[in-house]
Parts: sequence; structure tokens; C-alpha cells
Amino acid sequence: MQNRRDFLSAIGVIAAGTILSSPLRAAMTSNGKKMQVVLVGTGDRGNDFWGKRLVTNYSDILEFTALVDINPGRVKYAAGYIGVGKKCGLYTSFEEMLEHHQPDLIIVATTDATHHEYIIKALKNGIDVITEKPITTDEDKMQAILDAEQRYKRKVIVGFNLRWSPYALKVKELLSQQIIGDIVSVDFSWMLNTSHGASYFRRWHGQREHSGTLLVHKSTHHFDLLNWWLDSEPEEVYARGDLEFYGRNPKKKGVNCRTCNEKDSCKFYWDITDGGRDAFHQKLYVDNEKYDGYLRDNCLFRPEINIYDKMNLSIKYANNVYANYMLTTYSPWEGWRIAFNGKKGRLEAFVNIPYLSSDKLSQEELHHIEMSQEGKGKQQVEPIIIHKLWDKEQEIIDVHYDISGHGGGDARLQDKIFIHPERTDPLKQSAGIREGAMSALIGIAARNSIESGRAVRIGSLTDLQPRAKSL
Repeated sequence: MQNRRDFLSAIGVIAAGTILSSPLRAAMTSNGKKMQVVLVGTGDRGNDFWGKRLVTNYSDILEFTALVDINPGRVKYAAGYIGVGKKCGLYTSFEEMLEHHQPDLIIVATTDATHHEYIIKALKNGIDVITEKPITTDEDKMQAILDAEQRYKRKVIVGFNLRWSPYALKVKELLSQQIIGDIVSVDFSWMLNTSHGASYFRRWHGQREHSGTLLVHKSTHHFDLLNWWLDSEPEEVYARGDLEFYGRNPKKKGVNCRTCNEKDSCKFYWDITDGGRDAFHQKLYVDNEKYDGYLRDNCLFRPEINIYDKMNLSIKYANNVYANYMLTTYSPWEGWRIAFNGKKGRLEAFVNIPYLSSDKLSQEELHHIEMSQEGKGKQQVEPIIIHKLWDKEQEIIDVHYDISGHGGGDARLQDKIFIHPERTDPLKQSAGIREGAMSALIGIAARNSIESGRAVRIGSLTDLQPRAKSL
């Protein structure tokens, strides 16, 4: 029988999976011992997706032996929220945790700029890692991670959940079937609304020293989809970006929403203490500000914001595909649209375009459902449109999926990791360290391009050299 450590070595590549109720016996030792897991970082994503959801769905095959967070109040609250049990150790020091535990798997969900610290320390101690995207925030940290994986011979998996959404998968299937022939160019636009988009500028993400800018934190999701859909790797990036909507505004006198002098007039006012849906944020963040001073409801117009709120990229791929990408962070509605131009036609795909939908959900409610990890949510149907050259009629393919859990991607990603890592992966949904690096390197190159005014070659950033076709 395969032991736990052999199992975790085998999941460096994640294949497509489905929800099954039977436990993952291959991940257990012959005496039935569960996989030992440590979570580092107990913020929003750590608590819900990598914490509570694992306990709810996979507690027959794994158990949390420790939680780590620099804030003692947050880590204590997380223990109760996640439901880890009294035997789970709680630590504010990663090194202290390692003195008492030797887990099979470490999950990293800390601020982006610190991912490399925990990834490298875990690998050095012979422990496999699952990390939230982005894998890291600059080229030097990226090279250090790449070197550590080679040196210590352990695995790094990046949690790219959007690859697992049925809608994104259908796009991949159609492109793989050469339905529009060889792809020559792509136009990709992603819109964040004034609820979700604003939240990044309210949080630590608004400072590049923590997030690497949204080109790294947020767009790495989108760049990974592009790399996967095109089955190629980026070669060169030229970008423009600016901050002109959020950020410094001398007229705003409040430190955060709770202390603001414009509570009654600011359309961005958010009462984190109002209970209801935000009770979680009050208990996790507000009640524990006294330990580290972190404010979850920071002012969107504070002078410390130093990221971009509008971004445009021109990406040349190693297979000579040209891609244009635009991210807007203050759109009236949230969604995305993409068009692939091929030698035999054009494929268009889009999600959550309000004037093309009969759905009457508010933007806030739509985002809440999408982020929910509470099981089945709202069913949605979105079309994919195929235009063939010289054909008078277009083909419309309707895709049905559940919009909760990032369009159904969250559940499928975790099911594959913890239930069926051995299944084949014909459409390359797998995301290991190279995929994580290539997606983040586009954002890093874009940031460097904006600052230098010049195009940046991906191969100049780390030892990784782009491939015309992904392996």
C-alpha cells in the first residue's frame, strides 16, 4: 500500500477529479493513520477554503495537527471556526511549530510576499506544499523557490481553482479539438466591480510590498487560464498601468471606514461591525486588531496604496500567439470575456455579463454566492460561441454549472488532491511549480515593464525558459 509521503509526492501533478464519498485509502498508512496537515495563514481563504472545507469534506483521511498565524487572536478564532479539535497545536511561529510537528503537508495561505519563506522552509524539512496563488511576488523569490524544490526533492502545488470550473474546462476542450484551428491572437478583459474590486484596495493587497500589485495577486489566476488554454508559455510582456481611481485623497480624513467623516456620503462605506454576513470579519479581524494593528476595513483612499487600478498587457507567447489583457478594478459589474482568433474561426466566451443575462442578482450577492463554500449554490448557464470562417451561422454551446465555490472549481480541485490524484489528466488541468511560476512571472514582468517603460522577456527573470508547447 502506498504510504502518505509517497502519495504526496505523486500529487505534484493534479488530475481531473470528481466528488466521491469514499475515503482516500492510498493517502493513509497501513495502520490507518490520517494525513497530517498544517495550515499557515488563517485569513479569509485559509479559514474557509483550506480550513473549514477540508474538515467538512475530508476529515476521514486528514487531520490538522497545527495552525500557524502571526496574530495569536486570529489563530485561536480560526481553530474554533475551522473545527480542528483540541489536539491541534496553535502557533505564531512557524519554526516553533516545526519543533513539535513533522506534517505530511503544509498549506500556505499567508500574505503573498511571504509565501516563499514558508514554502522553502517546508521543502527544506522534507515536507510537500500546497500554496495559494500567486506562488510568490518577485523574480528573486521565485528563483529561490525553484532552487529549493530542486535541492530538496519535494513537491509544490499551486491552487489554481479556476482551471477546474466546468465553464473554463469546456473552453479548453473546444480549443484542444482545434475547433477554430491554430490560435493566432486573444483578447481578454476582466472586470472587477466596485464591491469586489474595492476590497483589494481596502486590504493588504493595496500595497505592493505585500501583494506584488494585482498583476501578481489577482491576474495570476487569469494568466494561468491563458497559459493553459493556449497550451504554451509566455515569452515577452509589455504593459501599462496607473493608479487614478483609488489611492491618495487628502479630503478623506478617516483611517478606516469606522472612523471616517464621510460615512453618510461615501458610496464605498462598509460597516464591518454590522453583524450578519460580516460577523465573521468582525470576529476574525476587528476583535484581533490589538495584536498586530491590521485593519480589514482600511480607507480606499489612503496614501499607502501603491498598486495599479487599471492595467493593460500585450503578451507574446513562445508559439507566436499574441494576447491582449485588460483588468479594470472599478467596473459597474463583474465578469469577464475572451475571444480567441484562429485560422479556422473565432471562439468567444463570457461570464456574468449582466445585459446578456436574465439574472437579477445584485453584484454583492453574486460575489457572495461565488465565494461560498457551503455546498451547492445557484445554477447558471453561459454560452460559448463558435464562428467558423465563411459559415453564415454561429454555433452556440450552453454550459451548465454551479457558480458557488468559484464556478465549481474549488470543490473539483480539492477532490482531486485528496481523493483521486492517480487519475489521468488529458487536458492538463494540473498546476505544479512551473505552471505557478509562469503565471506569476507574467505579472512580475508586467510590473517591471510598467516601471521601466520597456518590454520584458520572461526568460530574463529566472532560470525557466519559455516553451512553445507546455509539457
